[in-house]
Amino acid sequence: VQLQACGGGLVQAGDSLRLSCAASVRPSSHYALGWFRQASGKEREFVASITGSGDITRYEDSVKGRFTISRDNAKNTVYLQMNSLKPEDTAVYYCAASFTSSTRVVLATARAYKYWGQGTLVTVSS
Repeated sequence: VQLQACGGGLVQAGDSLRLSCAASVRPSSHYALGWFRQASGKEREFVASITGSGDITRYEDSVKGRFTISRDNAKNTVYLQMNSLKPEDTAVYYCAASFTSSTRVVLATARAYKYWGQGTLVTVSS
C-alpha cells in the first residue's frame, strides 16, 4: 500500500488549504483513512478520520468546524479541507490507511493505522 500526500504550503492565518492523499488501496471501501500532524518538537497527533464507507467522520477538538475530511473511493483519494487556518495548525500532515473488516469503522489513533504517507508541510504565518 502506498500513500502520496500533497497540497501543503505556506499560507497566512485565516486562509484555506486542501490536502489530498492518493492511496493505492483495494477495495478502497474497506480502508479507513485518516490525517495526523506533527509539529516541530511535538508528538504526532490525530486530526481527522473517515470510514471506508465515507459516512462517518471524527475530528480532533481543535479542528472541529474548520477542517473537513472527505474521500472519493472511485479515485482512491482522501481530502482534508482546512479553513480558517491558525499558526498553531503549522505541522507536517500525514495521511494514513488501514484495512477494516467493516466499511463503517473509524480509526482515531495512530497505532490503529498500518500504512502511512510521507507527509506534507503546512505552514501558517500570523
